[in-house]
Amino acid sequence: MEELYQQYSQIIYHFLYARCRDPALAEDLMQETFLKALESLNRFDGSCKLSTWLCQIARHLLYQHWEKTNRARLEELDDTLEAADNTQRQAMARIELADVWERLQLLPEEMKKTVELRVLGSLSFREIGAILGKSENWARVTFHRAKVRLLETETR
Repeated sequence: MEELYQQYSQIIYHFLYARCRDPALAEDLMQETFLKALESLNRFDGSCKLSTWLCQIARHLLYQHWEKTNRARLEELDDTLEAADNTQRQAMARIELADVWERLQLLPEEMKKTVELRVLGSLSFREIGAILGKSENWARVTFHRAKVRLLETETR
């Protein structure tokens, strides 16, 4: 195998370098080519020159490297785009929340308090009614009317 390496290593290196233009990658893949060749030497049937067979192994390893590298780049790009999309969604949610808050401030005081207690305080309609000195049903109806008004002002 040492003899084969001495005889063909430069040919394989130049073959790889001509395709990838990366000296370190060409060197690594050349080394790997000879490892793969050693593992599968029993499959070399002599139907082509040994240098051709080694170049085929090298080409296959280069394609595998490119496929793996491109897949990693695509995954990285997907992650970047997803992070940007999440950031954009968060920014839009903040803008929408600020808009809803502004519209909420325009509601009559009892409606505003009902929405705040329900949404921010996570209170039940019974608790809201008790706090505001009204019935549970009044709190439910007032909350519903407030939602309707908020939606109406949103579309204007």
